[in-house]
Amino acid sequence: MLEQLLIFTRGGLILWSCKELGNALKGSPIDTLIRSCLLEERSGAASYNYDAPGASYSLKWIFHNDLGLVFVAVYQRILHLLYVEDLLAAVKREFSQVYDPSRMVYRDFDEVFKQLKIEAEARAEDLKKSNPVVVNGNRKSQVTWKGDGSEGKKNGAGGGGGGGLKNDGDGKNGIKSESDRFVVANGNSANGNNNNGSNLKSNGGNVSVNDKDNDSLNNGAFDVNRLQKKVRNKGGNGKKTDSVVSKAEPKKLVKKNRVWDEKPKETKLDFTDKVDVDRDADLDRKVDYLAKEQGESMMDKDEILSSDSEDEEEDGDDAGKNSNKPDAKKKGWFSSMFQSIAGKANLEKSDLEPALKALKDRLMTKNVAEEIAEKLCESVAASLEGKKLASFTRISSTVHTAMEEALVRILTPRRSIDILRDVHAAKEQRKPYVVVFVGVNGVGKSTNLAKVAYWLQQHNVNVMMAACDTFRSGAVEQLRTHARRLQIPIFEKGYEKDPAIVAKEAIQEASRNGSDVVLVDTAGRMQDNEPLMRALSKLIYLNNPDLVLFVGEALVGNDAVDQLSKFNQKLADLASSPTPRLIDGILLTKFDTIDDKVGAALSMVYISGAPVMFVGCGQSYTDLKKLNVKSIVKTLLK
Repeated sequence: MLEQLLIFTRGGLILWSCKELGNALKGSPIDTLIRSCLLEERSGAASYNYDAPGASYSLKWIFHNDLGLVFVAVYQRILHLLYVEDLLAAVKREFSQVYDPSRMVYRDFDEVFKQLKIEAEARAEDLKKSNPVVVNGNRKSQVTWKGDGSEGKKNGAGGGGGGGLKNDGDGKNGIKSESDRFVVANGNSANGNNNNGSNLKSNGGNVSVNDKDNDSLNNGAFDVNRLQKKVRNKGGNGKKTDSVVSKAEPKKLVKKNRVWDEKPKETKLDFTDKVDVDRDADLDRKVDYLAKEQGESMMDKDEILSSDSEDEEEDGDDAGKNSNKPDAKKKGWFSSMFQSIAGKANLEKSDLEPALKALKDRLMTKNVAEEIAEKLCESVAASLEGKKLASFTRISSTVHTAMEEALVRILTPRRSIDILRDVHAAKEQRKPYVVVFVGVNGVGKSTNLAKVAYWLQQHNVNVMMAACDTFRSGAVEQLRTHARRLQIPIFEKGYEKDPAIVAKEAIQEASRNGSDVVLVDTAGRMQDNEPLMRALSKLIYLNNPDLVLFVGEALVGNDAVDQLSKFNQKLADLASSPTPRLIDGILLTKFDTIDDKVGAALSMVYISGAPVMFVGCGQSYTDLKKLNVKSIVKTLLK
């Protein structure tokens, strides 16, 4: 049963909804569809599934891009209604004829909808009856036996036997053995293997299949008796079969473990408990420069796009256009010019495909994951299909503008990412602001944690580091070096400790000594490593941090989708709470090494919905920037 059908504008004004479809919806499926699908450039999908307590809905939608209308149908997922798409198309066609932008109420459309729904249901029923039942890729056909089946052979199929056969008679004699079954395949009838070689006949003589016909009709059929006979012949001729035991394989030589003469003096290589204060003081004196001499962090500098680069890009575009002139002539320059002047009535999908294919290839060359590029093109096509092309406008430029708007919409954060404001709000509540850095191995979590600490330090924020990477050798020493250079405290417990407990004790210590922010460093882990992902989930659940930052490389392409989606999935599956904490933000590292391959930023934001909060662009403490959305979009489409 259809639960709801709603018509609203792209601005959010509800024009009409069916009041006679029955029960009220559980949860808010339409709001979730708008927030999670339509606004996230995922409108190219076929449907959207929404799960609520006690109900599971499927939502389908269709656009009228020329009028700016959205038609949404909601129904129970278990029903698999076949007429929903047909009904939406009919409602779109009829409602567009009565739509008036100045009109807000359409009560007279109720009767029209009732008639459209009845017609759509009738068409679906007729389609269901006309289509044959398909079983295992073959049409299932039936054979009608006219007689009573009393003369069926013992070794053949009688009137009452045969799976899938329809018997109009009494059906006295059935199939005597399991191997002698009447086979129906691809609409043809065929006899099973008959021991006495006799023909199979019905009482009325309507079906007659002999062994010769069987060979021609069932060339590829599986015959158990023939296979058994073949195996017996092989055994009688003295040929080797699969049961013959092969020669014993020679024993593999196993390398013996080397035994050392002297045992090591130290059984545990852990040097973090004992700290040589004098050695650290000497190192401090030997440091050539202090962190204060590094300068101002790039986070506080506004990035200015030079006009020279823009002119160069425009010149390059013009050169590209001029180089493509011979191709344009081949396609017919007069027709394309006339179309751009006169305008096109309504854009169709076939008109958009060439431009979208070129955009997809361009995005993939910029390191955007193929799956993400394809979904973006589908969403742009859905937003432009049926829209009227303005005069003096080319289809390629229209598609380019729509894609640019979609990219800006995706990369622009939907919530505040002002960490300094959140830190001051936590300080007023007399608790430290906790940030947890997570990610795979070798992406630069500890280094960029130090960059964030340096930036916070410049804004007079008391920072403390927590060394919760108790797995990797040298991780504590690395973080201690950063803390000594930046002259900030560090909380450490050495190696082979529970990182969740270490983080909890670090937060308690920060509350006692008055630290404003606790930056928690964690061990790098692959997204498929369940034990380490379980430990990370425990750390997040036990300490409830204010911000979970995923640190990822800007070099990755398709791996970005796999890493982020599986990180979020594992955190959700392994969480003890019914409302698990997922990734809140992204820190992109090694951004200075990718030139124009900036697609990883788009892939990560699209797959997770989390904004890019920091961008690492160098090896010094000042090399930390904000993401410039306009610059990224221009680079992606250049």
